[in-house]
Amino acid sequence: MAKILFVEDEPDIRDLVRLALEDEHSFFAAETAEEGLVRAAEVTPDLILMDVSLGGAFDGLEATRRLRADPRFQWTPIVALTAHAMPGDRERALAAGCDEHWTKPIVDILTFREMIARVAAAGRESRQ
Repeated sequence: MAKILFVEDEPDIRDLVRLALEDEHSFFAAETAEEGLVRAAEVTPDLILMDVSLGGAFDGLEATRRLRADPRFQWTPIVALTAHAMPGDRERALAAGCDEHWTKPIVDILTFREMIARVAAAGRESRQ
């Protein structure tokens, strides 16, 4: 069972992802980038799903940069899960330190769960 942190400010999206994952994984959530940094330190997740556009002092890309600067999260997979799907958005997410860039909305829950399992397993392996 992987520990997954989802940093997302939209409650409906958080609830959808929670419902998709909580049967097979430990699910933790944060509403702002600042809260995401605190929660990451508390739970040491195997995978972080990061929205790009977050309310608060800074966005998900800055939160990703800050996580990558912390040795505890150097190898933790971070996936941008975002509605930003314009040319250049993927490249910006990867340049900030995200390992992958997935776009919302989540259409196929089964495929989403398979992708989560694959990336979370890599996160657990990187800690061993």
